[in-house]
Amino acid sequence: MPEKAKGQKTIAENRAARHDYFVIESHETGIELVGTEVKSIRCGGVNLKDSWCEIKDGELFVNGMHISPYEKGNIFNRDPRRVRRLLMHKNEIRRLYGKVRQEGLTLIPLRLYYKNSRVKLEMGLCKGKKLYDKRDDIAKRQSDRDIERAMKDRQH
Repeated sequence: MPEKAKGQKTIAENRAARHDYFVIESHETGIELVGTEVKSIRCGGVNLKDSWCEIKDGELFVNGMHISPYEKGNIFNRDPRRVRRLLMHKNEIRRLYGKVRQEGLTLIPLRLYYKNSRVKLEMGLCKGKKLYDKRDDIAKRQSDRDIERAMKDRQH
C-alpha cells in the first residue's frame, strides 16, 4: 500500500541502522514532544543518526535523537538531544524488555513519520551485523544493480 494512501509521510529515516543492523521486527510508537519540537520537526529539523532506545523502570525512551531548536521558539526551546519518552503499551514494553535482556538485541529508531497529523516513531528490534555481513549486503546490492542494468540494455 502506498505511503500516501495510509496517511503517512516520512519525516526522517535512519539509513545507517539498516546498514549496521539486521531488523528482526519493527514497532510503531508515539513520541512525547513539546510544542516547539513539533514545529521544528515540521520544518525538517530532526536527525535520527546515532540514536537508540532503552527501557528504564518499565518505560521506553529514545536517546541521541537530535531535534534542532525552533528559530522562533526563544525561551520555550528545549535541549536538542534531550531524552524523550516513547508511548507504547506496558505489555509490549515488557515483551521487548525480555527480548533485549535475553537475546542481546538492541532497540533502534528506524524512521520518524506523520500518521494522520501525529508524529510517530518506527522502532526496530535489531541484531548487530558483523563486517562480513555488511560486505555481503554490499556485494548483493551491486550484483542486483548489474543484473538490472544488463536486463535494461537487453531490452533496448
